[in-house]
Order: sequence, then C-alpha cells, then structure tokens
Amino acid sequence: MTRRWLSIVGIIVLVVFGLSGVAAAPANGVPSVRQIVVFQTGVANEAAQAVLEAHGATVQRQLSNTPFPAFSVVLPEQALPALGQARGVARVETDFVVQAVAKPGPAPQPGEVLPWGVDRVDADAAWVTSKGNGVKVAIIDTGVSKTHPDLVDNLKGGINFVAQKGIIDPAKWDDDNGHGSHVAGTVAAVDNSIGAIGVAPEAHLYAVKVLDRRGSGFISDVIDGIYWAKNNGMQVINMSLGCNCPSDTLKQAVDDAYAAGVVVVAAAGNDGTADGSGDTVIYPAKYDSVVAVAATDSSNVRAWWSSTGPAVELAAPGVSIYSTWKGTGYNTISGTSMASPHAAGTAALVLAAPVLALFDSDANGSYSASEVRAALRATADELGAAGVDTFYGYGLVDAKEATTGTP
Repeated sequence: MTRRWLSIVGIIVLVVFGLSGVAAAPANGVPSVRQIVVFQTGVANEAAQAVLEAHGATVQRQLSNTPFPAFSVVLPEQALPALGQARGVARVETDFVVQAVAKPGPAPQPGEVLPWGVDRVDADAAWVTSKGNGVKVAIIDTGVSKTHPDLVDNLKGGINFVAQKGIIDPAKWDDDNGHGSHVAGTVAAVDNSIGAIGVAPEAHLYAVKVLDRRGSGFISDVIDGIYWAKNNGMQVINMSLGCNCPSDTLKQAVDDAYAAGVVVVAAAGNDGTADGSGDTVIYPAKYDSVVAVAATDSSNVRAWWSSTGPAVELAAPGVSIYSTWKGTGYNTISGTSMASPHAAGTAALVLAAPVLALFDSDANGSYSASEVRAALRATADELGAAGVDTFYGYGLVDAKEATTGTP
C-alpha cells in the first residue's frame, strides 16, 4: 500500500485524526470545533437555533431526517461546556471525520466475469431461488454512478448530503470517487453480459452520498443518511466506511434503523494487526445493531489488515475484488469495504427468497431484520477457531445455504 496513492484517490484505511471534528479558527483567532448538537425531541427549530446563536455557533447544516432536532455546527471551543448544559440540549459530541475503507489493487479486467468473491459466497448457487428481486438496498458511501451500464437497471434513486461549495444539492448523488460504485456493484451489478455480476443482481440500489470525492465525510451526514434510509423504506443498509470514533447519536441512528426492520451491515475496518491481536473494529460496525464484516482472501484466510474483535460477526471476500467504478469503469481493490457488500447482497437474497420455517422464528411468513441476521449467522461456513471467534465471527457468508436452507 502506498500512502501517496491513497491520498490522491481519497480512499484511506484509517480516520484522519488530525481532522476529526476540527474546523479552521475564526478571524478573531479563537479555536473552534465542529460538533453535532442534538436537542430533545419536541424542541422547536426556532428555539434550537436561538440556543446555538446565543453560544456563538455557526450552523453548517441541519440534519433533515432525524426524529429529533440536530445540527452540525462550528463553535468556539470554550463555548462547549455551556452549550452542553443549555436548556433543551440532549447532547453535544464531536462531528468526526469518517472514511471509506478500501485499498488499491490490480487493473480492471475485460469482459463479463463472475467475481471470485461472488462465487466464493455461493451467490450464483442461490440464484435459482432468489436474485434479490426488488429488495431496497441503501449504499451509504461516495454515491453511485448514474450512468454505469452494469448498475443503471437496478439504480432506483438516491440523495446527497455532501456540501459542494457550501451548498447541498440533494440530487447530486453521482459518484465522484469510485468507492461507492464499487460497493454497489458487488451488491447488485446486473447480469447483462458485460463487466461484473453482483451478489443480488436484481436488488434495487439507492445511493446515499455522505462521502466526498476524497472518500471523506462527517458523522453528521452519515447519521442523516441512515435516517433517510429508514424513513424511505430501505430494507438493507451497507456502510463501507467508519472511524475510531464512538458517537451516541450514530449509535441511536443504527439502533433505530435496526429496530425499524432494516438489516444494517458495515465494514469491520482495515485497522487489524498482522497477528490479529487487539480489538480494532471501527464504528459503526462495532455497534450491536450492526453486522460487522471482516475480510478474507481467496484462500479463506483473514486479510492481515482486517480488523479483529468480539464485534466481528461475519467474514466475506475482501481481497482483489473486481467490481464497477465511477463513470462507466471497473476496478479491482481490497478492503473490508469490499467484504461488507457481499454480506449486504446476501441479506437481499434472503429477503427476496421464499420464507423458510427454519429461520422464521415467529412463523408469520416473513423475515424480520433479526431473522435475516440469524440466518446469516447460522449458515456461515466456520473458519478459524471452533465457534465464534474474533477473526471471522460466525464464519464465511454462505448465500446458498442462507437462501435455501441447504448446505
């Protein structure tokens, strides 16, 4: 891995700690910080903005999809304690920078291929039962290419939360980085004789752009994107992003989405050590309501950089993964960013498949998010140490068994 290459394309492994939550100092030289200010449910916007103004906060944006008033602001550092105690304020926390988590790889391949990862999770063996038809999958990432021939048939819309020149245009969710399109292709690239094929080639994709052309963004945008997905009927969320930055508001967002029936899947992170020691899973994957996915290579071995820890729930291919890219291109890259969409696509296959009594715990003829999650766990192919472990969780995703009940 070359850090110079990563800085050019804006897809890096770790959060940039020096940028997390920090804004430029104002003209008077007083240090300022970027924060998320969450108000108690029921506080009127006018009252909330008055509190922010009284404490010298400059609003960067109001989160538009949360069930409570929330703002991303820049304010003088010394104003933090008083604002946290102000009437109607539920909490104030750092608006950390999050990053896409991928690594560069070999050049694109010509012609249509069945990517090795899609093959390895046995997605193609599940297609006689389910291709994920109509399941709504939100790709919370750098956007998705609006013009890619391997994506357009499944791409049903999107929204943008990233400010460009100080303005947020919700319609500008096209991918200007490549990472989001790569993730989307692994989930649901169309089987159309060109390029690549996704795990769930008939699932419906929705782009939720929260990362900019460098692959960076703020937690506040991710939170708003999660609530947008929940409020707009998404059934699966994929987040191939994160940082080492716990956030109560981010936790509430993923918890609320999961409670509403959304299967939430995220990359475990690329912060692992060579010997796999330590708890290195990043957020939001680390939260209990999120399926944290580690990365394996073609030998079913954990990639040395794949994060480890008790939050790891599943493993999936994440090394040299071929998929769609921005514009009409293709690329081969690596990371837990690439592993996560294999699991998200498999969740879409399960949701579109005939319901199996084996996994329908309440026998109501449909799957809940917790039942899909239980199916993925129960059918995963065990790798490494017996039982659940910190490298692979329950094991390698098995799309065929999760969809059909047949090993």
